[in-house]
Amino acid sequence: QVQLVESGGGLVQPGGSLRLSCAVSGRTLDSYVFGWFRQAPGKRREGVSCISSRDGQTYYADSVKGRFTISRDNAKKTVYLQMNNLKPEDTAVYYCLADSSQDLARVVTTPSYEYDYWGQGTQVTVSS
Repeated sequence: QVQLVESGGGLVQPGGSLRLSCAVSGRTLDSYVFGWFRQAPGKRREGVSCISSRDGQTYYADSVKGRFTISRDNAKKTVYLQMNNLKPEDTAVYYCLADSSQDLARVVTTPSYEYDYWGQGTQVTVSS
């Protein structure tokens, strides 16, 4: 079992920044990749980014590449998503995920991918 608790969402103006955090607990965490997906009202779930617990490799959706940075602190068992230059289209509920697949691209890019675990979500609203 893996438990994920997100924090750090909020309201920000276009061009602003936010950092999301995901506190991870459970066993054999190095067996999983961790990351984020998002879902906006009326839209399909979208993978955002993933990071490997084993070697730190990362993968990003094209829509966030160059603006978002995923990182992890294994000692604190926390995964972060630094979001810069936010746009109104980034508005969504952001969920932390854990998945046993080591194929980062597959986890992020497969439409409606069924993740092994996810958190309760945190709202990010980008608006002036």
